[in-house]
Amino acid sequence: MERKRVLITGGAGFLGSHLCDRFIKEDYHVIAMDNLITGDLKNIEHLFKLPNFEYYHHDVSKYVHVPGKLDYILHFASPASPIDYLKIPIQTLKVGSLGTHNLLGLARAKGARMLIASTSEVYGDPEVHPQVEDYWGNVNPVGPRGCYDEAKRFQEAITMAYHNHHGLETRIVRIFNTYGPRMRLNDGRVLPAFLSQALRGEELSIFGDGSQTRSFCYVDDLIEGIYRLLLSDYPLPVNIGNPSEITIKEFAEEICKLTGSPLKLGYQPLPENDPQKRRPDITKAKELLGWEPKVSREEGLRRTLDYFKENIEVAEKEPLNF
Repeated sequence: MERKRVLITGGAGFLGSHLCDRFIKEDYHVIAMDNLITGDLKNIEHLFKLPNFEYYHHDVSKYVHVPGKLDYILHFASPASPIDYLKIPIQTLKVGSLGTHNLLGLARAKGARMLIASTSEVYGDPEVHPQVEDYWGNVNPVGPRGCYDEAKRFQEAITMAYHNHHGLETRIVRIFNTYGPRMRLNDGRVLPAFLSQALRGEELSIFGDGSQTRSFCYVDDLIEGIYRLLLSDYPLPVNIGNPSEITIKEFAEEICKLTGSPLKLGYQPLPENDPQKRRPDITKAKELLGWEPKVSREEGLRRTLDYFKENIEVAEKEPLNF
C-alpha cells in the first residue's frame, strides 16, 4: 500500500525532530519543514538518507506549497523558549497567526487532517490548579510573554474556526513543559539551563525565590500522546503533560544530585508574568486516548543528562543566555 504522507513544520526542532522519527518508525512518508531560526539540521540529519524522508527549508509565515497528497499536517513551527520569542516577537506572532492560516489552507486544499501544537502558556499565570482544558486562562496580552501566549491562543481560535466553518479535521494539543535529548543547551528554559550550569560547576540561576512550580514530561511520553491524539476523533484541546509537580528550587536540588555538582544557587528577579504554578489535569488524555506518562522524572533526567554530556563541548563555543 502507498505510504501515508505527513508534513511536520518545525521538523528540525526539539519536538519536531522526535515527531519525524516517530512517523518514520510508523512507516509514513515524512516531509519536514523548517526555516532553522531555532531548529538544527543535526536533529534530523540521520533521516536524510531515507527514501521516505524529505526536508524543505521554508518559513511557513509565507505561502506554503507541498506537491502531492498529504494525509496529515502537524504544525510545530514556533520559537518555544522565552529567550527566543523575546528576541523575535514579531516572527513568533507571525508563525502562530499567518503560518497557521497558511497551513490550514493547505490542509483544506489537500483534504488533510491538521494537528496544532498549542501550549500550557494559554493558561497564563493560572488561577485554576491543576489546569483543565475548559479553563480560559489568565494571560496578559500586552506583557512580554504576550507575543507567544496570544499567538498560541489565536492559533487555537483559527483552527477551531476552520473546523467549525469548513468542516476541516483538526486536533489541538496543549503541551506542558517537556524535556529530553535534542533540547538546545542554551535555550534558556529551566531544565537545559540547570543541566548546563551544573555540568560547568556554575551557580544554578533561580528566578524569584524558587517556590514556583513546573511539571516536566519526558519527550517520548509526549510524542506518544500527540500520536494518539492525531489518530483520535476528538477536535477540542487536550492537555498532554506529566502531572508530577515540583518547585523550581527542589528541581535545582535534583539536578545537582544527579550531576554530582555542589548545590550553588544564584537568585535573580522573577520575570514579568512568569506563571507561579503549572500542572496539567490529564483526565481527558486518559479517558479519550488511554494515555498517561510512563517515564519517571528520575529516568528521563538520566537520559537527558547523557545527551547533554555528549554535547557540552559543542555548547562551550555557544553563548549562554540565561
